[in-house]
Amino acid sequence: MLFFERKRAREEPWTSKLWVYDFRTNQHFTLKQNPLRREHLQEFVDCYLPGKDRAERVESERFRAYDYDELLSRDKVNLDITWLKDASLEDADALLPPEVLAQEIVEDLQAALREFAAIAEALSGTRGVVPI
Repeated sequence: MLFFERKRAREEPWTSKLWVYDFRTNQHFTLKQNPLRREHLQEFVDCYLPGKDRAERVESERFRAYDYDELLSRDKVNLDITWLKDASLEDADALLPPEVLAQEIVEDLQAALREFAAIAEALSGTRGVVPI
């Protein structure tokens, strides 16, 4: 997720540092078994310091700052930035059992179908457009 502040345009970029919080690595949330909750985001909120000066921010294991020039030097200015090692990629024993992965895929697909059905219903104004 990216957060921007609305500022007027100028020749020199307003951004001198990009703060990145890696919430993906070694995190595993599901719709039913382990849903994302507000408390899972508390570490991010503590690092982000909403309402305080950015100069007070401190890097942590999951929260790092990248200088503007460092970002421009990345291949194609790619902002898909990771630095933590994903334990599930390092250790095959850390992977979830296939039946759990299969169930999570089914849950994700069912949730996606419900969302698309709601969108289709809102666009057409009729009920029952996509049966689930």
